[in-house]
Amino acid sequence: MSNNSDQNTQVSVPVESERPERGDRPETIPEVEGAEPASHLATLLKEAEDEAAQLKDAWLRAKAETDNVRKQAQNDLTKAHKYAIERFAGALLTVRDALELTLATPNATTEALKDGVELTLKNLNAAFEKERIEEINPVGQKFDAHKHQAMTMIESDQPAGTVVQVFQKGYLLNDRVLRPALVAVAKAPDKPRESGDRTATR
Repeated sequence: MSNNSDQNTQVSVPVESERPERGDRPETIPEVEGAEPASHLATLLKEAEDEAAQLKDAWLRAKAETDNVRKQAQNDLTKAHKYAIERFAGALLTVRDALELTLATPNATTEALKDGVELTLKNLNAAFEKERIEEINPVGQKFDAHKHQAMTMIESDQPAGTVVQVFQKGYLLNDRVLRPALVAVAKAPDKPRESGDRTATR
């Protein structure tokens, strides 16, 4: 009986040593990155350096090209100022030639001199037309203060403000006034004054 009771009273108690303590558990060891991620970073860095070098080279090329364009524009502007009348001067050479030819003719008659002057004027008109130089000869036109300069006002049968006489022609260059025309302008006739005194009738 006693043996059985001893057997019944025995409680199976787990052995403490069989349970692993929390602190005894093996810690998870982080995986050590291998050579592959480091190689990837090196590749990215190399690509970034190559791209930066390409951008710098492109910037230097663009800057050099811009400097060349700016220098060329400055040279062109300098030449334009220096030789602005080159074409017109070339056209005037024929005018000079015609004058010299007329004066060089020995024993030239009045008719020959007239022909020479007409040829010279023809060449000059051709040069003016080529350079778009137009004369201002406003007889019979309404006075325009932008193109005309009134020298005097005279009575005329023309409407007031009309140019009735041109003392000196003006000229335009591409619609810009080179010289205004000197003109006389018609004015309204003065009203006649009543003569005598009016006497009151008684």
